[in-house]
Amino acid sequence: MSTPRQPSGGGAGGRRTIKGAAPRPGAARGQSGGKPPAAGRARSPEPQPAKPQPSKPQPSKPRPPRAQPPDPSAAKGRGTRGQSPKDQPARGGRPRPQSAEGRPARAGQPSAATVRPAARGVRPPQQRRAEGRPPAGAPPRRRPPQRRPASRGIRLADPRRRLRVITVVLSVVFSVFAGRLVQLQLLDSDALASDANTNRYLNIPITAERGSITSSDGVALATTVDAYDITADPAMFTPGATGLPDAPEQAAALLAPILGVPKEKLATDLRTPKTRYKRLAAQQTPDVKNQITDLKSSLEKQAGSRACQAQKRLLNKSVDEGGRTRVDNECVNPLAGVFNRDTQKRVYPSDGLAANLVGFVNAEGEGAGGLEQQYQKQLAGKEGHSSYAQAGGRLVPTAGGSLEPAVPGTDLRLTVNRDIQWAAQRAITDQVANAGAEKGYVIVQDVRNGQVLAMATSPGFNPNDLSTAKNSQLGNAALQDAYEPGSTAKLMTMAAVLDTGKATWDTKVTVPYPLVRGDVAFKDDVEHDTWYLTLAGVLAKSSNIGTIEAAQTLGATQPEANRVLHDYLRKFGIGQQTGLAFPGETAGLLDKPEDWKASKQYTIPFGQGLSVNALQATSVFSTIANGGVRVAPSVVQGTTAPDGKYSPAPEGAQSRVVSEQTAKTLTEMLESVVSDEQGTGGKAAIPGYRVAGKTGTANRVDPKVGGYRGYTASFIGFAPADQPRVTVSCVIQDPVNGHFGGQLCGPVFKQVMEFTLKTLQVPPSGSEAPNLPVEWKP
Repeated sequence: MSTPRQPSGGGAGGRRTIKGAAPRPGAARGQSGGKPPAAGRARSPEPQPAKPQPSKPQPSKPRPPRAQPPDPSAAKGRGTRGQSPKDQPARGGRPRPQSAEGRPARAGQPSAATVRPAARGVRPPQQRRAEGRPPAGAPPRRRPPQRRPASRGIRLADPRRRLRVITVVLSVVFSVFAGRLVQLQLLDSDALASDANTNRYLNIPITAERGSITSSDGVALATTVDAYDITADPAMFTPGATGLPDAPEQAAALLAPILGVPKEKLATDLRTPKTRYKRLAAQQTPDVKNQITDLKSSLEKQAGSRACQAQKRLLNKSVDEGGRTRVDNECVNPLAGVFNRDTQKRVYPSDGLAANLVGFVNAEGEGAGGLEQQYQKQLAGKEGHSSYAQAGGRLVPTAGGSLEPAVPGTDLRLTVNRDIQWAAQRAITDQVANAGAEKGYVIVQDVRNGQVLAMATSPGFNPNDLSTAKNSQLGNAALQDAYEPGSTAKLMTMAAVLDTGKATWDTKVTVPYPLVRGDVAFKDDVEHDTWYLTLAGVLAKSSNIGTIEAAQTLGATQPEANRVLHDYLRKFGIGQQTGLAFPGETAGLLDKPEDWKASKQYTIPFGQGLSVNALQATSVFSTIANGGVRVAPSVVQGTTAPDGKYSPAPEGAQSRVVSEQTAKTLTEMLESVVSDEQGTGGKAAIPGYRVAGKTGTANRVDPKVGGYRGYTASFIGFAPADQPRVTVSCVIQDPVNGHFGGQLCGPVFKQVMEFTLKTLQVPPSGSEAPNLPVEWKP
């Protein structure tokens, strides 16, 4: 608040002075000072014009407070606000001395103690008019009103209205945010979480270890070794993920020489949409995997260099800041999305040994032939799955995951003896080559239990390298080929005649040449005069005509005889599956007896007009060797479960076909085929062992021409004949260098049988062959 103005006396005598203070301006003219300066002012108040004083003191009227003047130092060089230039005090100089009333003394003005009042009307020296002060006695000058800036024509909006608009806008924005938050957190949370996990988590199948296939002694014929599937995440090869428009092509160019896969195919796989997993190559070796890993590490190191990191920091920055839209190709690892997955590879340590029986797997590791295909489910086991979170192709260990372990497959132990298989395969391969034949096969069977000890075919293949094999070589001809057996089928006709009691081994048979039945003249393999043979001689000399005559005794009429023979053929397993359930196995062909019309009813007894596979024909001789009891063939000895428990395979089904006596008689008759000078199987004889067997030579049905062309040569027998242990069969299809069974297959039988008897340590025969008479004199 302002200090009250002090009253002053009127006239010179009543003037009061303050000691040590300069007189107030106008005191010399008999006027009292005005309002004293406010306390704490930073600058002296501006000079006020003198007012006429009454004769007696009057209290000063309160004046409204004025705005505090600015700091003198800040106002230096500027006029006082609200004053015109002529009203402003003089600039410059040192601070003026203060008057008695607190006003600043004028320059050169003496103090109140030394200056006497001047006469009225006389202007003292150094008038203030030059400084803009009105003369003494002049009426006070009013301060001009403060000039306001002229209006510019723009009126500000109402702040309250503006606040309401802002509030509404913010409310709408926050409402949208809140609604979206509710949608994300409550309504769509499960679906979004599922989608996020789908993109974040990789589901990788875990291949179960495939079961092994071993020989009877436990030596692996097919096993599994460690391998690697080369895989990729196509989502990591997009332009947005790599910054490269041609990342798939660059990666394909790097991988193609290593994987041996065309780069066009690799690029197509890497561009597969809507998938996070693609297998580029299956079952690669550790060497291939290491090459890719080293190349990937080298590219990653290059992409992490300082220069490349500097380029990456400039991405998405403005051009003024030196920004880049992409980095150089050298700074991107195009193989970042390529991975390897542990898996297994099927290998066959013995290469092509028993390959036609064991089979093979395809590129997917699934059985595609042989036992690999037949026992696919047991061998494959159960596949597992692994799910894990990834970021940039790397495992996130703290994000969790799931693991379902794979269950290994079951191991198969076969009845095949590896050494005997090798001997059989070598023997048939050599003879097929020597005879210039299309193919051939050898089967070795244990007569006591029906187990197959060897099943060899030629030509074979190497399952480790299927690229060198023809499609016709990938099967198992011993089970899949249906052929007319020829003279080896005469054994079943003789069995029916002996078992029904229609004849005995020494029954006399007159064999003319030729034999006319209907409108067909039947002949033997050689032209001859009339033969006088025993029934044993008919079998030993393999006479077609003698066999027809023996079969006619099975019934009072030909249709009845046909039905009897048909029943025995079925008992021996002709025209039906062997029981192996092998992929592609043929059941052969055997028509119903009422369909045996015209010449077929006469050709079936000597092995033409019906068809068999090699194992069916082998089983017929094993049945006789086993005392007339047929045992279903088998190739699997047992299985080993993943827990290591071994389970033997069930024994083959048994059925009696002929009596034991009939089987014994037939065995002695078969010995005559090998041991008698007139027999056709002399080349099958084995010193020290009694051998029973039968040769076969038949016209061959060629499916390519739909008729007969070429021959089928065969020999089937067992040894020792006195205590049979093993049956060996040999079949050669379409030979060029010879065509008789005894000539081509007799030596093969001998070679394989000798090796088998020694391998199984079968002792030699303890007696001589009976050498049944084959002829009689009329």
